[in-house]
Amino acid sequence: MGRDGSILIANSAFADMVGYQADRLAGRVFSEVFHTEPSVAGAISAVDALANLVVELQHYEGWTVRAKMSKSALMRHDDPVVLVTFENLTERLWVDER
Repeated sequence: MGRDGSILIANSAFADMVGYQADRLAGRVFSEVFHTEPSVAGAISAVDALANLVVELQHYEGWTVRAKMSKSALMRHDDPVVLVTFENLTERLWVDER
């Protein structure tokens, strides 16, 4: 993700998790994929605020995907992008909550 919150590249696993084709995610912004955005300004601050927490992502079909988001693999203040991973917890959390 770029500093402006736009998705630059998404792998097929993330695309499948949120119901998009990988090439359709490029150019989308943070708020189009995150169901609930953090109250901090800027993509870098948002990634920092959500690192290692369960986040809610918006699936293409409208339902919520719950996933643990990693901290960025690129952490210098002058890095032009952030690189994070997501672990899909939707099914596990759904079963645990029943």
